[in-house]
Parts: sequence; C-alpha cells; structure tokens
Amino acid sequence: MTVRQLSLPALVEECVRLGIPGIGLWRDPVKEYGIEAAAALVRDAGLTVTTLCRGGFLTSDGWEADNRAAIDEAAALGTDTLVLVSGGLPAGSRDLPGARARIADAIGALAPYAGARGVRLAIEPLHPMYASDRCAVSTLDQALDIAERHPADQVGVTVDTYHLWWDENAPAAVERAAAQGRVHSFQLADWTTPLPEGVLNGRGQLGTGAIDLAWWTSLLDRAGYTGPVEVELFNDALWARDGGEVLEETLNAFLKV
Repeated sequence: MTVRQLSLPALVEECVRLGIPGIGLWRDPVKEYGIEAAAALVRDAGLTVTTLCRGGFLTSDGWEADNRAAIDEAAALGTDTLVLVSGGLPAGSRDLPGARARIADAIGALAPYAGARGVRLAIEPLHPMYASDRCAVSTLDQALDIAERHPADQVGVTVDTYHLWWDENAPAAVERAAAQGRVHSFQLADWTTPLPEGVLNGRGQLGTGAIDLAWWTSLLDRAGYTGPVEVELFNDALWARDGGEVLEETLNAFLKV
C-alpha cells in the first residue's frame, strides 16, 4: 500500500532491486492479478509474503464469506498472517460495546477455520478516530482481550505505531502480547499534523513526524519479537510520485530510524 501506484510485477522488481526480502500484500490488487499468479510471481523472485491485508469488517453483512475467502487467499499466497481491520458500528447503531462483542464472536467463528489452514488472524487496533466507521477495537489491550480466548497460533495482534503511539498502556500490552507469542505483525508509519481531510491518508514518511520509531522498534526487540517489520503508508503525496523512488526513499528512512 505504501507504493500502490506500482503494479505487482513492478513492486516485486523494485523489492528485488533494493534488497527488500518481503512484501505485505493487499487483497484487491492480488485478486486483480490472480491469486495463484501472484503467489508464483513473489515466490519465483525469492521474496516472501509477510502478511495479507485485510480481512475484518466483522460488523457488516457478508462478513463470514468474505473473511473465509481472505483466509483461503492468505494460505494460497503462502503467508501465515491475515491482518484484520475489525469494523466499526453497524449501520444505525451507537452501541460501541455491542460492536466489540460482535467482533469477538465473529473472530471466534473464524479462528478454527484459519487455524486449519495455517493462517493466523492478526487483530489490528486502529486509532480511536476510526472507531465509528472502521474499527471499534481501539487499543492493544482490547485486541488482546479478544485474542486470548483462542490459541496463539490462531489469533494474535498487529502492532502499528501509527495507531498505538498515543496510548500509555500500549508498551505493557506489547510485552503482554509478546509473552504469549501473539505479535503476528509489526508495522511502522509516522504521525504528522495537520491530518488531511478525511484523515485516512495522513500517514507520514518515517522520521517526519511525532513518533519515536526507534524506541518502538527497540520495544519490540526487547519483547522478543523477531518477525518482519512492515512499513505501511497511506499518503496521497507519496502515491502521486514515482513508485520506485518512493520505495527507495522509504527503505532509506527505515534504515535511518
């Protein structure tokens, strides 16, 4: 998503050129290219698929069929992690605890299906500004309260600096998650202000905002996380530029922070 302007073959080519060993894929471009073709493209280039994004929206109609399909897609791509953006309030509802209960029940229904296919569900808490329309799970502790009802190889969490940096309880929750083997995905993005209209596409290039990304990376290291570190930037200005240039800039920023 950081360089969504690149086609999938171009993305793979640029990752190989820059020595980036893995890519987190999104479902829509993968389905457009073809699931099996995408799996072969990445595999033949010597890359790994770190995660597939996204499942979730578990408070909407049709959630079960779509998420079972997402789990199958993740397995076909050879990744063991499906990131979940859980979904916001159901249409016409103001019941936030009820939405979280629905999300927990839905994950309970999906977890055995995912586990049987070697796929872990990674619940991603989103910043509270998205609670109404995108994700009623706003903190890492809330995500863990759901995940802990299931085996760690079926359900865990995504730690995304953009969404969690503000929460004073998040560092302890990272340690809680890591102690159980539930940190299934770690993503970096910076927080810059003012946020754009609509707020969705305001993630800053690494090192340009308010988040101490080196501290967060050190926190995950100390907690024992050894998995991939992804960079996920939703940013209109970056998308308007040459994708290869943005990818190289992002790699350099990653190494610096």
